[in-house]
Amino acid sequence: MTQKVPPSALPDNAIPAATLVIMRPSAAGPPDEILLVKRATTMAFAAGAVVFPGGRVDPDDHVVAERHGFAAGDPDGAARVAALRETLEETGLAVGWPGLEEAEVPAVRQALLGGTLLSDILESRGERIGLDSFVPFARWCPNFKEARTFDTRFYAVAAPPHSHELTVEEAEHSHIFWASAGETLAMADRGEISIIFPTRRNLEKIAQNPDFSAFSNHADRFPSELVTPWVEEREGEAHLCIPGHLGYPVTSEPFERVRRG
Repeated sequence: MTQKVPPSALPDNAIPAATLVIMRPSAAGPPDEILLVKRATTMAFAAGAVVFPGGRVDPDDHVVAERHGFAAGDPDGAARVAALRETLEETGLAVGWPGLEEAEVPAVRQALLGGTLLSDILESRGERIGLDSFVPFARWCPNFKEARTFDTRFYAVAAPPHSHELTVEEAEHSHIFWASAGETLAMADRGEISIIFPTRRNLEKIAQNPDFSAFSNHADRFPSELVTPWVEEREGEAHLCIPGHLGYPVTSEPFERVRRG
């Protein structure tokens, strides 16, 4: 067996990013549903793929994090802010912002999309956001030559009450929907949607748990270490692999089947 040693260092070209798994009870009972978006086919990364809301960390995310008690330059604090901000921009769902009324969401969303800084919006409103409600459960940095390299921190959170219709930001996404992790994996297996390698592995991880509370407990039992997949030959076939001690039920997939970006 030929093995490529798992990378231990963050690639120099990695772009800090964050993503948010938003979970809500299903009307039909467990398991919980997850908010998912389908990326536009014109996007440079993961075009047409179904992903969790999120995006890259901006400089202002560090400003907001510091104002909420995180140390200067703390990547976790900035990633939490980015996850909140990107979710609001992409879907119109205000997660972790209890002071923002539903009727105010469209105006705040448009202000963010128009370039107004989140730090300025929060300062003008005299409000704080609830970054402690986000449960960290993974950090991935795939380093494939076919795609951009993102150092992405994953968080889970319970969906806030909302009655307004969620809509995608059309420049980046084409569709938004709620489905359980298991349902999403089944859709991918039937060829109805496309998911990239990190999304598949994390959906499998989430699918082991019936609801947000159970998944939060699951996340607490495993370290949130950096995952950089590596290629390993098994019985004459190349597999893309991840570590086996992080709570993932599936830790390898034949390389030829993998969608990497």
